[in-house]
Amino acid sequence: MSHRRIPKRTAVLAGAGAVGMAAAAILLPNANASQSGPEPGQVTAKTLSAASAAQVAGQLGESLGDSYGGAYYDAAKRQLVVNVADGDDTMRARVEQAGAVARSVRNSTGELTSATRTLSRKAGIPGTAWAVDPRTNQVLVTADRTVTGERWDTLESAVESLGPGMARIQKSKGEFTTFVDGGDAIFGGGSRCSLGFNVTTQDGRSGFLTAGHCTASSQQWADRNGVPLGSVQRSVFPGEGDFGLVTYDDPDAEAPSVVDVGGGQKLPIGQAAEAAVGQQVFRMGSTTGLRDGQVTGLNATVNYPEGTVTGLIQTNVCAEPGDSGGSLFTREGDAIGLTSGGSGNCDVGGETFFQPVTTALAAVGARIGG
Repeated sequence: MSHRRIPKRTAVLAGAGAVGMAAAAILLPNANASQSGPEPGQVTAKTLSAASAAQVAGQLGESLGDSYGGAYYDAAKRQLVVNVADGDDTMRARVEQAGAVARSVRNSTGELTSATRTLSRKAGIPGTAWAVDPRTNQVLVTADRTVTGERWDTLESAVESLGPGMARIQKSKGEFTTFVDGGDAIFGGGSRCSLGFNVTTQDGRSGFLTAGHCTASSQQWADRNGVPLGSVQRSVFPGEGDFGLVTYDDPDAEAPSVVDVGGGQKLPIGQAAEAAVGQQVFRMGSTTGLRDGQVTGLNATVNYPEGTVTGLIQTNVCAEPGDSGGSLFTREGDAIGLTSGGSGNCDVGGETFFQPVTTALAAVGARIGG
């Protein structure tokens, strides 16, 4: 984010390189792209933006009840695909009337959610994570390289106990950690993190959101020059999220609702929005700059060494130490998430998890922008 006390970046930050510039080229020319649909007769379902698809999915989730099996966004076709668990024609018709594509599946969201609770009881092992994957209609369980021997056996046994077709395990080459060290952005208590989004609190004060594991390490935060920025008002980590609210010490601080994407270019942020599986997203961090990828799971649980965190967004967007707290957003200027942690790096890739912005805003009583 941009703030008057943080020097404006004159280029993509260290580590971003050509990849960051390429992502900016993808992002910025399309920031105001038309949302018009294809020619009549080409598709049978409505074309939707990812934000609209997430809203429709939420409405159908309530309407379908026990028949709902999750949903995902087909970015190529700009369509919402909704899973219907029992194949009921009435429920399928309801999906199609809403402009989405109905897809018959075996498992309902309720059954998959129950499976994640079982995993939490039986396999809450550091180095593991799981999230519902609506594209395969299963719980995707990920184990990092530290999960071996008896811990691997415990995890495998827990997955098998769920029954066939309910979950699958994949191995990660890296190790699940929070991305708190390194980088060049905001500093506190010897830690380096990234500013996420500027916000306005209920009492009209300016502040910003960042990762909770960052704000848990220090109550005071400064810019790269050591000039104090603000004080922590709320911090959640581990537990039901990974987010923190810092309010600026200067009551007249300028806190524009934009993301600095490098090269002197800034993307306006208009609102917070829910993520949708399959949605293209962009991440800005102080270590690796601008990166992009897709949302791969929602309501993810991650078992970090410091403790378990629930309710996260899972993506394939890379991140590295120092990117913690950085902004996850769309090309349309919707605020989606705050960087929490994951495995791998921007050379080999990996899984990265984000705190939903909508949840953080509700918890701290703030809003995006003025």
